[in-house]
Amino acid sequence: MTGYATRIRSLFDEIDRTPWGPAERSLVAEAVALAQESGDERLEYEARMRQTASANMGGDTDLMLTSFAWCLGHHDADPERFPAELEPAGDLMWHYKWMAGALRGSPEFSSEQITAVLDDMQTHYERAGHGMSGVLMARFEDAWSAGRLDEAAELRRRLEATPRDEYSHCDACTRSQFAGFFAETGDEAEAIRLVEELVEGGFTCGEEPEHALARSLLPYLHAGRPDEARTAHLRSYRLAKDNADNLSIVAKNIVFCAVTGNEARALALVERHLPWLTHDGLNASAHLEALAAFAVALDAVAAAGHPDAAVRGSDAEALVPLIGAHDGVWPAAELAARMWAAAESIAQAFDARNGTDAQTAWLAGQRAVGAERYEVPISSHDFAARSTASVPRTPAERVERALALDQLGSIAALEAIIDALDDADAEQRVALTHGQLGILVALARLEEAQAALPARIEALRQAGRTAQAELEERLGLLLFGADAEGAAETLQRTLDELHDAPAGLRADVIATLAFLRLKDQAATEPDERRRTAELFSQAAALFAEAGEPGFAYSQRWLQADMTAASGDLDAAVELLDALVAQEGISDARRARALLLRARTRGGRGEYAQGAADADEATRIHLQLGADDALVSNVFFLAGALHEDAGAMGEAVSRYRVAAERREATGAAATDLRFRLGRALLGAGLGEEAIEVLDQVLQEETAAEEPAGSRAITVGLLTRAFEQAGQFGNALGGWEFAAQLHEEAEEPAARAYALKEHGRLLGRFGEIDDAIDSLTQAVELVRGDEEQVGLLADGLHTLAQAHQQRGDLEKVFALLDEAVELGRAHEAAWFVADVLDTRARALAAAERTDEAVATALQAADGFVQAGDATAAGRSEFVAARILVGAQRPADAVALYRAALEHAGDDEALRQTAALELGDVLESLGRPAEAAEIRATLPT
Repeated sequence: MTGYATRIRSLFDEIDRTPWGPAERSLVAEAVALAQESGDERLEYEARMRQTASANMGGDTDLMLTSFAWCLGHHDADPERFPAELEPAGDLMWHYKWMAGALRGSPEFSSEQITAVLDDMQTHYERAGHGMSGVLMARFEDAWSAGRLDEAAELRRRLEATPRDEYSHCDACTRSQFAGFFAETGDEAEAIRLVEELVEGGFTCGEEPEHALARSLLPYLHAGRPDEARTAHLRSYRLAKDNADNLSIVAKNIVFCAVTGNEARALALVERHLPWLTHDGLNASAHLEALAAFAVALDAVAAAGHPDAAVRGSDAEALVPLIGAHDGVWPAAELAARMWAAAESIAQAFDARNGTDAQTAWLAGQRAVGAERYEVPISSHDFAARSTASVPRTPAERVERALALDQLGSIAALEAIIDALDDADAEQRVALTHGQLGILVALARLEEAQAALPARIEALRQAGRTAQAELEERLGLLLFGADAEGAAETLQRTLDELHDAPAGLRADVIATLAFLRLKDQAATEPDERRRTAELFSQAAALFAEAGEPGFAYSQRWLQADMTAASGDLDAAVELLDALVAQEGISDARRARALLLRARTRGGRGEYAQGAADADEATRIHLQLGADDALVSNVFFLAGALHEDAGAMGEAVSRYRVAAERREATGAAATDLRFRLGRALLGAGLGEEAIEVLDQVLQEETAAEEPAGSRAITVGLLTRAFEQAGQFGNALGGWEFAAQLHEEAEEPAARAYALKEHGRLLGRFGEIDDAIDSLTQAVELVRGDEEQVGLLADGLHTLAQAHQQRGDLEKVFALLDEAVELGRAHEAAWFVADVLDTRARALAAAERTDEAVATALQAADGFVQAGDATAAGRSEFVAARILVGAQRPADAVALYRAALEHAGDDEALRQTAALELGDVLESLGRPAEAAEIRATLPT
């Protein structure tokens, strides 16, 4: 074997192990290039067979057609050397199924060309002795796409009557295609039936079930089944969102968002997928569907009151051929109109090619769909992330905004200050240049700051502040926080010389000395923080004396910050209360006080009050037009405080904005999305959490985050799968989490994942596998004093699994060990729960008296632990055991006790009442039975 062949064969092996995607496409391209360079056409044939499939999965129609044509020509010329079926490289006759679809996807190809491909496909199939199922499906899809619906319906009937063969569409794709046809031709009930059959049967393929689920969205809405539509959307989009060849699938999901009251989510998805419009230049049918869907979404955004919402990314140069040029990003309403026009042009080109009006009629149908409205809330995006300040139009407004942004601490202040300087009066220029230099120094842009200093000093002189000008000439950027050797000594010497100077000058130097201490690592101990706070207090008093209330306020804020840092949170809150309540102060300054009070209240455990402060601060930041990074930080704080307060729904909306604003700066927001996913899970929104946490895991994997970190994300994602009822994915998730924890050498965390894996296996009757996982979990933490709780829980769950298998002797031994651990660590509720399990095991062993006594012991334990409802459940178990032992009279009192303790557990209350009624009836006590039954809902 030559060196070329060795390398190419090695690439083939790697390609065949690599999932579809950029890495795989790069390997294929390398293999084709090397094969061409080698001159070995057989190797090139094998490489191009892989390239055809790769291009099809990646949405590169031009490359797919070119590669297929090359392979077909060589196969027809020499079928023995270039066989149609060449595993694992591919099957040329199967590739044929994609060709007619590729041609009909662009109006650049004529109907005659499409017909020729279909006829040639049939000829090749007949020559090879293959069945006609694949050919009929290709002809059906062509007739449907062209709008020849009667012909398509007849072909579908013929297809159903044709025996399946190795070139038939798979079970998933066949159902999906027919579901799409039925949905478009008015039989939405049949479409839903096929999609549900696909999902429930577990059928999958390259773009299934996501395409089928997308096709079911509108039918579900029309059928009045919004919950199913929501679930289908979240799953479909999650599966489709990372492959640009899924543009049509994503388009259907965007329309769903637009008509279900999720306009902000629709806009975010439009922005995310705008670049896909340029992905495959020959896939005009997908462009048509996407343009229409994007237009529907943008119309909905405009109708929701946001016609001027900027569509991020719409100014990309690559989009100009499709939607035209625009000065900056397009507003939603304008872009919607342009997209409708572009879609109409494509539809007309298709209709001219096909000789029908099918695409124009379809487009009109999309406009009609856009007018539909349903309420299917998704705790996703909202327009708060896009709220912007009004644009200042007058010189006074420009100055006012620049000053506000500076007081807010926003980096956006720098540009605003520069724009406003020419509009400002003398006193305003003093304030503006102070902010300008402070920001430049903070950004370490010292050359710019030094260049701006003369204008600052001139502004001071023009305002009559000669002494301040002279001080700043003397100390330069040192007064604005610049680092310099011997800075503290210089400032202290200057302060000593200024002992008789005006208060404002002394305040400035003291404030700078205090500020330098913020950067001094030797001044971080509590006593040092208190000393720094005292300096800020002195500066505040002197600024107040000098008639500088704004500077005095800032120094009080810094005093409060240092007071909190020293650990005296109560004193800090007292200072901040005064700052928040101070009259005559700007909203910008008040917002900074609110934020600091929010953090401090969080430190005191006053999460709800802190969250309220943070929310008010977010309102001000949005109103004033703060930069994205600062807004992200403020919303992050609000989200964290709401999460700590247990208000998960509120946390979700704040984290969402924080992530979007962070991403708008070009920075990664993986940590914020992790928090968002966790909050969604806490809010009971498992399906939405899946979408977010799946993205987090992808980003962590791409960033090669440590295994232990990824394992935590996988654990949350798995919880979300469970909450959403996707138990198959959950089982895989716990197994993957255990593997990652093992890689990270975290035995306790691995044990937890294995315990959860075993628990879920037991729930679905996979008892032997459950026992294996649970046994591993127990052995991993046995003897670890720090994991007694996990060990006890594992023993309990393992006992329950053995009980399901009937291993009662093992059950009792495991439960005894668990009870001993619980009692040794005073875990009263846990002990009661284990005793409840033991009672059920004793009943299974027909040890009735012991079982009843143990159940009642469990009930007493629950009462002592403060859980009366759980006590009622144990009493109900005891009653049932007695009834099963033919002792109904003894059970009556226990049923009554269970009813007394049922609390909010309506299922327990109703079941106990029904069974007690039956027992009383059997005992000849009909009046009492009737009295009990009367408590049941009618």
